[in-house]
Amino acid sequence: MLGFYDYTVVLTYISLGISIFGMTRALEGDFRIAIFCLAVSGLCDMFDGKIARMKKDRTDDEKKFGIQIDSLCDVVCFGVFPILICYCLGMRGVFSVAILILYGVASVIRLGFFNVTEEKRQDDTEETRKYYQGLPITSMAIILPFIYLLRRYWGIHFLFAINVAVVVVGILFVSDIKVKKPQNPMVILLVALVALALAKMFHLV
Repeated sequence: MLGFYDYTVVLTYISLGISIFGMTRALEGDFRIAIFCLAVSGLCDMFDGKIARMKKDRTDDEKKFGIQIDSLCDVVCFGVFPILICYCLGMRGVFSVAILILYGVASVIRLGFFNVTEEKRQDDTEETRKYYQGLPITSMAIILPFIYLLRRYWGIHFLFAINVAVVVVGILFVSDIKVKKPQNPMVILLVALVALALAKMFHLV
């Protein structure tokens, strides 16, 4: 069979599967489950790189495949999936669809640029990346759950808030800014905040 199927990429495949299931939920109007799937997919993405680096004897082909497959899955999970959720939530006017197109194009550009620079970086050094250029595409897996959670407080302004968030995040994807890669304490904090937002969304707390 073509491809690689060891533990270095299995979490990436799981993330993709969860996102595809989430898309079916969004189409059915089950937004809580859809956004839960988006958040879980983001959680998988946080750790797939760490798991991949645990294998010290990865071949060059395995490393390059990991870079490509991670970005290809990210396009679906954090590019197409949020677009579908936002469209189903009401971003259907001409202006809103234009924003969704901007977001989609920016996500593809960002990931294509990341693939080029990351492959070159891994050829030059074995060190882990300390900074991202531009906002990481997985950020929407953190931002969208909070926006959806606050929808009841925004009322008629909810749709406006989504439009603003999507256009700002899309622009930040391709902005030449340095974003410090979160270390373990920050990762734990982000996971805890998203977990709290999801618990609130499902009325668990």
